[in-house]
Amino acid sequence: MACTPFTSNIIADVGISMGDEGKGRLIYEVIQELKNLTNDPNPVKIVVKVNGGANSGHTAGGLKLNLLPAGVIDKSVNVLAIGSGVVADPRKFWWEIKPLENQNYPILSRLLIDERTQVSDLIHRMLDLAWEDYRLRTIPGGIRGSTGRGISPAFCDEVGQWQIYYSDFKGSKDDFADKLYQRIERGLKVIEHVCEISNTTWRSFFDILTKAETNANKSSIESGLFSTDEFEFCKFIGAKDFTLRTDLLINTYWESGTKLVNNIGDVRDTILAALIENKYIIGEFGQSFWLDKRHGFSPNVSASHTYSPEFFHSTGIPIQKIHTMGVCKAYDTKVGTHTFITQMPEQHPLSIKLKKIEFGSSTGRQRMVGWYDAVEKGDALRYGGFQDLVINKLDALTYDSSWCGGELLICIAYRKKNGDMINFVPRDENSRKELQPVYIQLPGWDNDLSSVRQYNDLPKNAKRYIANLYKSIIDIAYRYQSTPQLLPNLRYIGIGPNPSQIIKDVPNGKELLNSI
Repeated sequence: MACTPFTSNIIADVGISMGDEGKGRLIYEVIQELKNLTNDPNPVKIVVKVNGGANSGHTAGGLKLNLLPAGVIDKSVNVLAIGSGVVADPRKFWWEIKPLENQNYPILSRLLIDERTQVSDLIHRMLDLAWEDYRLRTIPGGIRGSTGRGISPAFCDEVGQWQIYYSDFKGSKDDFADKLYQRIERGLKVIEHVCEISNTTWRSFFDILTKAETNANKSSIESGLFSTDEFEFCKFIGAKDFTLRTDLLINTYWESGTKLVNNIGDVRDTILAALIENKYIIGEFGQSFWLDKRHGFSPNVSASHTYSPEFFHSTGIPIQKIHTMGVCKAYDTKVGTHTFITQMPEQHPLSIKLKKIEFGSSTGRQRMVGWYDAVEKGDALRYGGFQDLVINKLDALTYDSSWCGGELLICIAYRKKNGDMINFVPRDENSRKELQPVYIQLPGWDNDLSSVRQYNDLPKNAKRYIANLYKSIIDIAYRYQSTPQLLPNLRYIGIGPNPSQIIKDVPNGKELLNSI
């Protein structure tokens, strides 16, 4: 059975869990499908990064990306766009661009950074670390697991009307220097007098950032593309505590930004022109529905909006029909300090197995792992809306020598302290902390799925598990109404990390429900 057509030329690739769903790998698959459907060698004109910043890592075709969209891997994509809903450090652009160009992926000839994309910088990263330290000292259990990439402080500048845009690199250095100087001075005062960090902690921040970026860019250093000094942050320390070498910092950012000046333009017009050509645009989102700064659970959220409506805010085009793919894994993971209702016991054999592959692609942080929470996914579907669902990493649940048998669990409801069951996600975090999962149990399988390409070739128990995942989501999403005639598609099932390790002939929703 072939995949059903997309309902719009604008396609949103979004997460419906707590992030890390494997959204990036889908960009390649969607492009290939559109090539087959349209007989057009380059049907996707633009892949646009919609939200977030360097905190949202995607792995696509073996490439680990932060700022750049996963359209990088397909050279038929004409434009790799960065929307105005993104905050971006120009140095980070270069740390990604140079290695990719060195691997013969053309980037600069395709990169378009919107004029209204915001510039983030070192002071945002320092503020990020300072506020995390402040939370830890002043709020019991207050650590939130920030990536330390400066994303939240950068978005605070947007709310406070202190923006520095990429268009500023087209202006005079004096104007840019004045804006960045004022930002640095404000940030330093907050770090010293509001966060009240110690002198020792202040100096440790530079070591933390140096270690993080040196590790993240290890292969580029080893290949000679960058020297270790490129990722040395201690060179920006001022003569006194809570000061920076401001001139050096301003010059460094001016140089990095102005080298991108030919890549700065108007994403709005580019997208509208592509739509007139009847080309496709894919919006690549970081994080996920439950990490949205408004709809998630503060403080364990991102600083941006993570769902399909943000496509129109970030690109600046009129609101219109958008085809949304909601992506999740066949089990759950979380990082940071989230309430994790379905978390597996640490010593469960499947937990031990999954933790060997579950690390954040941006930070390398170990992810917590848990059973599939259909209540979360169903609520995201109910309030966010989708045309398609995607389930990744089904292969990871296969029995092996370390995980050689046992039931697979799906959370279909929550139990409150008084024994009552609920089938929705409470919006109050304190209520969530008291909930216990209600599971159904399903048998697993021991067949290797890595080479499976047809749905009917999946083992019986894998198909049964998938059908029950789908049913559990649908039951939650449509809990107050009859099941609609037109159900969301389960468009893809991922059974490995590599391009084409994916099943595309999944039966339609009604067939899946009838198969149980």
